Amino acid sequence: VQLQASGGGWVQPGGSLRLSCAASGRTFSNRAVAWFRQAPGKEREFVSAIRWTENSKHYTDSVKGRFTISRDIGKNTVYLQMNSLKPEDTAIYYCAASEGRPIVSMLWNPGTYTDWGQGTQVTVSS
Repeated sequence: VQLQASGGGWVQPGGSLRLSCAASGRTFSNRAVAWFRQAPGKEREFVSAIRWTENSKHYTDSVKGRFTISRDIGKNTVYLQMNSLKPEDTAIYYCAASEGRPIVSMLWNPGTYTDWGQGTQVTVSS
């Protein structure tokens, strides 16, 4: 499946952005879709994931209560609504899709995902 990530940009602290991850070629059915981010000089880290069939949603602790992941079945698209953004959220954000239905404990692992989008830059600064 080909993934197209979009929606990044510049925002002041406390602002909001919504990222989109659209799939083409295959649907997200029976897969997990995740968002990862990578800041300059840092390793790629897990942000959030949704298991498509179960519609279960998972977040890393640092974004709980601020970010919301959701899906649009008809558009085969996953969204990441990011509110109350902080400078430490600045990174390139990547969406990724697994080949099958991973267990919850594996959602954080980049190796779980076989397909990756190109990344979209999110910059939070005043």
